[in-house]
Amino acid sequence: MTDQIPYLSAETIDRQLDYKSLVASLRDAFAGSWTVPVRHHHGIPMPGEADQTLLLMPAWDAGKSVGIKIVTITPGNGARNLPAVQGIYLLLDGLTGAPKALMDGKCLTVRRTAAASALAASYAARKDAATHLMIGAGALSQPLIEAHRAVRPITRNLLWARDFAKAEAQVKRLATAGIEVEPVRDLEAAVKKADIISTGTLSHDPLVKGLWLKPGQHLDLVGAFLPEMRESDDEAVRRATVFVDTREGALKEAGDIVQAIKSGALTADRISADLFDLARGVHKGRKSEDEITLFKSVGTAIEDLAAARLLMERVG
Repeated sequence: MTDQIPYLSAETIDRQLDYKSLVASLRDAFAGSWTVPVRHHHGIPMPGEADQTLLLMPAWDAGKSVGIKIVTITPGNGARNLPAVQGIYLLLDGLTGAPKALMDGKCLTVRRTAAASALAASYAARKDAATHLMIGAGALSQPLIEAHRAVRPITRNLLWARDFAKAEAQVKRLATAGIEVEPVRDLEAAVKKADIISTGTLSHDPLVKGLWLKPGQHLDLVGAFLPEMRESDDEAVRRATVFVDTREGALKEAGDIVQAIKSGALTADRISADLFDLARGVHKGRKSEDEITLFKSVGTAIEDLAAARLLMERVG
């Protein structure tokens, strides 16, 4: 099949999908009426290491486009010097069902994920947000830094990781991409300095404490994609106005939401809006300069399809 239809590489995706355009495409997609079934989620036991996760994520715009992403998340890949996230995306013609293109699923995922966070921040973060803190030095760190810089006037970037050497190494890589970032050792102090705080980890224990947060901050929770994982504590959720990408996904899979509801720190009806509500103007997002806002991203196939369609428009 790869001989018959084009394969679009990570390099092509990075070159063609600038964040301003991608955020605009996601905004249009969430404002539209595309069909997005709940993703298939399967745990695969791995001998001697953490379970692997298989995700199957379909979406379609009837008569126009159909797409499906097949992704594996393998925590043990870190010891193999491989990215935890691997995958491929298949775009089909919506009228005939004929395959149109295969795309690098890993790159498409991290890029659209970062764009979704930036879309949320365009509604929920203060318009004058200038300092961004990235928690985690993995595959999402550069995309999240770049995406937030595309929607807010970020002039200072900080990066924290459990392993300071990894933070320093990522800062050096970012410097080669023309992005100046400061590695930080003290997470609490860094959180208190930031206007936007992004997390992109596989943590099972809260990293961001609610007692550290100050009025006006925006917390962007992107990692911790399973119910047993978590990047914020109950107090952070309790203090914040909560937004999610999709209600159904967040209530089922997002540990930061699921665990907070279980403890009583959050109720489902206190989730103020999802990206559909924000893009359609049902909810305006941030209401005051002093409000603490929190966005929890789980990921949805509508983001993949929007990114894939924009990519096909760009490459012809």
